[in-house]
This record gives sequence, structure tokens and C-alpha cells, in this order.
Amino acid sequence: QVQLVESGGGLVQAGGSLRLSCAASGRIFVASAMGWFRQAPGKERESVASISWSGGREFYADSVKGRFTISRDTTKDTIYLKMNSLEPEDTAVYYCAASLKAIAKLSGDEYEYWGQGTQVTVSS
Repeated sequence: QVQLVESGGGLVQAGGSLRLSCAASGRIFVASAMGWFRQAPGKERESVASISWSGGREFYADSVKGRFTISRDTTKDTIYLKMNSLEPEDTAVYYCAASLKAIAKLSGDEYEYWGQGTQVTVSS
């Protein structure tokens, strides 16, 4: 059984930083692309970033390019999302997702497994 557990969310002022973590279990991690998505109240889920199984390819939504960085540590079966220069518009529940593909981009349809989410709130 695949489990994804996010952590690291919280309240931060605009311009600040946070690092989200997603710990994976269930033999999904090694050969799987992973991604981060978010959903703000009253809005549809949107993609944030993804990383290939090897970590060699990364994809970012235009809204976070240059501010967010996705990474993975295969020794810990964990992926991270470092978020800098946070804006109130980044406020959302952030979800980690795992794909059965080695490379998956920014479509939620490419991901089969999802975490429960972690809240990020950016105050102005």
C-alpha cells in the first residue's frame, strides 16, 4: 500500500520561505515521478512542480518558477518543495503525488497516489 505523508506547512509572512516534505512508503518511490499540487479555497487544484524518478528532470508551473524548487532524496524516500519569496496567492493546501511513470509532468491525471495535504498560509 502506497502512503504519502506531507509535512512542513504553516503560517508565514509574505516574502518568507517554507520547505515542505513528503515521505513516501510502499515501494513506490524508487521508480516513480513525484509532484506537488495545491488547491486554494474555492479554486481548482493546480500543479506546482514535478520531478522525475532520477531527479534529473524538473517541471514547474509558471507561477512558481524562480521561487520554488523541487528535490528528492532517494535515501530517505522523500521529496521536498522549497518555497521562497512566498506571496499571499501561494496560500493553499499543498498535496504530494506519486506517479507510476518515471517521468510525469504537471497534469494531475498522470498521478495515481495522493497525500492528505498540508496547509500553507501566507499573510500580507
